[in-house]
Amino acid sequence: MRTRVAIVGVTGYAGGELARILLRHPEVDLVAAVSRSHHGEPLRDVLPHLHAAPPTLLVGGDVGDADVIITALPAGEAGRQAPAWVSEGRALIDVGSDFRLRDPRVYERWYGSPHPAPDLLGEAVYGLTEYARARLPGARVVANPGCYPTASLLALAPAVRAGLIGDDVIVDAKSGVSGAGHNVDEAYLFGTIDSNARAYGVPRHRHTPEIAQELAFIGGGSPRLTFTPHLIPMTRGLLATCYAPLRDGVTAPQVAEAYENAYSGEPFVRLTRAFPQTKAALGSNWCLVHAIVDEANGRLVALAALDNLVKGAAGSAVQNLNAMRGYPETCGLEGLPLWP
Repeated sequence: MRTRVAIVGVTGYAGGELARILLRHPEVDLVAAVSRSHHGEPLRDVLPHLHAAPPTLLVGGDVGDADVIITALPAGEAGRQAPAWVSEGRALIDVGSDFRLRDPRVYERWYGSPHPAPDLLGEAVYGLTEYARARLPGARVVANPGCYPTASLLALAPAVRAGLIGDDVIVDAKSGVSGAGHNVDEAYLFGTIDSNARAYGVPRHRHTPEIAQELAFIGGGSPRLTFTPHLIPMTRGLLATCYAPLRDGVTAPQVAEAYENAYSGEPFVRLTRAFPQTKAALGSNWCLVHAIVDEANGRLVALAALDNLVKGAAGSAVQNLNAMRGYPETCGLEGLPLWP
């Protein structure tokens, strides 16, 4: 059965990427493209790369008869609208941050305001598909992971689940500027970003509790997480380098076996022999993972590279949509990376 989908926040980077993917999805009808601006304009004119959009698909303010609503909105906005949509029998996939943290007190601590829909938090599924697919069919609310958490968790989860590492985890990650969205702050202007790299959000970046929460959920421990994000001068791409102490007696073959067991059958996670690089995932829903044992220091070094707008946002949302609706997870996501 085909699925009618609305994108709310379609003119942002993640929203535009959602439209690009869904317009070629064989089981989806994109019935509504919602934005605060450009009302009444054809989507193909507002986002000129979307040549496949029919001229009748206009940007508007209503979700129409959508079965599934995918939101790409600033913090708090999806949560305010979610109760009404869910009560109407629609499913919600939030590419934003409103349903990622399970505890409303943690949300308020990190976002500075009460959660707009605390009654829905208890049922929201954290949609890291590789570790959530059994809970996705029939879900009413899915919290799409952030781009940094997706890379960090896919890099670390096999070791965490197998009990191979201790609780002191460091994530050092770099992202292209599209991760900041349509931001016209001076920090994101070409003259500032070009030939430049900088850390930001330390130690209060909002992805910190999200990563820690899911590491604890996967492994059952209480990780101490240091997360340092960096902005680097490229449009797309994200590389996470993660460090954690190995437990006594853990060997390189054990680590390799854990990662092979975790990802050998995954459609979008590839274990690489060489260090993963961002361009090798560009434009695709792939996450490239490589785990190394630093024997001299008794430490795991796990790396993951992905496209922050695809596997880090829109692509994973579509992967979750596929799992929710009973389609093959690869449906609409078969495209290979671009090179060079």
